[in-house]
Amino acid sequence: MKDNNSKSDKPKFRRVPNRKITPKPPRFNFMWLYAVVILALLVVPYILGGSNATEVSFQRFESQMLKAGDVEKLVAYKDGDRVIAEVYIKKDSLKAKPQYKDIKDKRAISMSNAVAPQYIFTDASYESLKQSIATAQKDVPDANRVPIQYAQQRESLLSNWLVQGIIMLLLFAGLWLFIMRRMSGGAGGGPGGQIFNIGKSKATLFDKEAQVNVTFNDVAGLQEAKEEVMEIVDFLKNPKKYTNLGGKIPKGALLVGSPGTGKTLMAKAVAGEAQVPFFSLSGSDFVEMFVGVGASRVRDLFKQAKDKAPCIIFIDEIDAIGRARGKNNIVGGNDERENTLNQLLVEMDGFGTDSGIIILAATNRPDVLDSALLRPGRFDRQISIDKPDLIGREQIFKVHLGPLKLAEGVDAKKLSAQTPGFAGAEIANVCNEAALIAARRDKVAVDMQDFQDAIDRVIGGLEKKNKIISPEEKRIVAYHEAGHAISGWFLEHADPLVKVSIVPRGVAALGYAQYLPKEQFLHTTDQLMDEMVVSMGGRVAEDIVFGRISTGALSDLERITKLAYAMVKIYGMNSKVGNVSFYDPQGEYQFNKPYSDTTAELIDEEVRKLIDSVYQRTKDLLNEKRAGLELLAAKLLEKEVLFQQDLVELLGERPFENRTTYDKFVNGEAALNPDVDNNAIPESVTNPETARIDGTENN
Repeated sequence: MKDNNSKSDKPKFRRVPNRKITPKPPRFNFMWLYAVVILALLVVPYILGGSNATEVSFQRFESQMLKAGDVEKLVAYKDGDRVIAEVYIKKDSLKAKPQYKDIKDKRAISMSNAVAPQYIFTDASYESLKQSIATAQKDVPDANRVPIQYAQQRESLLSNWLVQGIIMLLLFAGLWLFIMRRMSGGAGGGPGGQIFNIGKSKATLFDKEAQVNVTFNDVAGLQEAKEEVMEIVDFLKNPKKYTNLGGKIPKGALLVGSPGTGKTLMAKAVAGEAQVPFFSLSGSDFVEMFVGVGASRVRDLFKQAKDKAPCIIFIDEIDAIGRARGKNNIVGGNDERENTLNQLLVEMDGFGTDSGIIILAATNRPDVLDSALLRPGRFDRQISIDKPDLIGREQIFKVHLGPLKLAEGVDAKKLSAQTPGFAGAEIANVCNEAALIAARRDKVAVDMQDFQDAIDRVIGGLEKKNKIISPEEKRIVAYHEAGHAISGWFLEHADPLVKVSIVPRGVAALGYAQYLPKEQFLHTTDQLMDEMVVSMGGRVAEDIVFGRISTGALSDLERITKLAYAMVKIYGMNSKVGNVSFYDPQGEYQFNKPYSDTTAELIDEEVRKLIDSVYQRTKDLLNEKRAGLELLAAKLLEKEVLFQQDLVELLGERPFENRTTYDKFVNGEAALNPDVDNNAIPESVTNPETARIDGTENN
């Protein structure tokens, strides 16, 4: 068997050392300045108008100040239920007489007498205060008597109209500065506030000062895609290598793939490897509520790119602005998204051709993109980033297993064979969940059992052993899952079952069965029919055993119905409807069907006949294997979880010798030898597309 991982087969990429990102110095945030000004304006009245006067008794005021002739003036004002009298001492007396050393506010001595009082005392009312002062000054000549001045409130510097005018002017200037900075997009401005910069591009620039650490060594399982993108990077680094032969730099490359396959990661690797300016933004960054903003941002983006050329522009989720034009438009309306797309088309390959600018874009919906955007000359290359195969998954597992502390026996090859249909993001999630499970169990290293439990967790949801289920419901679930298992065990083209469980998982899943499918891209009619029979096994088992059916087959019936309509309407697998396909990936037939009402009735009739035939075939099979069904259901009620080896002991070996992809990849030719122990498939092997999860209400 040829080793697909041999060094000669691997594309060689330059290993770029991790470059340290130079952090930009933090910019001064003027919001702090505004906060300080506001705080100062709140505190200043208390500072300027506050009183640090020493409180004294009326007897001391009378004997030491009033009769001594040291009082300049006396100001009284009402404060609640009492009257406060402020005593202002003459400046000469403050400096000459030692009895005034206890003054708290030293400013009252150095400044003029009218700044602040030096002493205060209280009285019950104005009449009482007036009587007390008159009695104290009865022997003083009228010319030397100190009159009482009555005020509405305590005097302060803020009562001066000039000071008030200055404060209002400062407040107005600060507010104007704040508004202008917000409108001009300065510090403190946020989205929606940058009025004058609303047409500017929001692209993030990665250059020599701010570089990305991700390289092509961090992207595993995408060898062909890496070679395509690496050629673009090499073109930017060594343009003469290609121009000497008459080649032109490619205009753009479109990364197409399912969610989680690594499109954005590939773009990050390009940014880390290119060593040229790299502009990164999302398709939604062009969308704005104002007319013309999207087109303006496109122009500004390419203007910045021309100044930095040669450079790369990466637009993630380009379908936000690249949808096909002319659909679902409002009559007489102005479609802002179309204007943005038109400007992008002009900039990519308009009359004035840009040189040195390469556009990378990513989308998982290429079917909705405009045809003008996909033509050669704009996106010259469409790079397909599919879900990884066996070898690709093994390489991805090796990348994500690197940071983990692993126990002995953890094999990336076995894990890749156990996870058919998994994308890179799902593999990363499995590795992270395995580490969390191991930590929850207080282990010092992550072992294979943790990975197997993590796969179950990712596919089926959280295991709920404490969920209260009635014995009758549990019995129905057991026969339901046993029906799936029996149907798959005795059908030639069905995927071999690996695990069946009646332990509740997820939101409403009461049981599930897991299979190990083949790595294949084409399916025959017999294979699709067998798959439908396996899906129908749960519903038929309930009908045979209990004479009634439940809602637990919701996900099964949904899968069967979609597959039946696909066989009749899309794949042309029906003799009466014929070899026609009404496949509609772009939604063009949403309102106008491409077939008549008579054909629609024929399609519905053939689908119903197909499902009825599947039901009858499943019923005949389960009636024939009724003993195995009862035996398997009883064992499920006893153990709750059964594995492949348990089914072999209960039902015997499968009557078919089809080798699984796991056997071929992990065990090699040894799997053909009956003397070799082939029970190498672990206890938990799943596929997100074939794991049948049955619940009372939904999938």
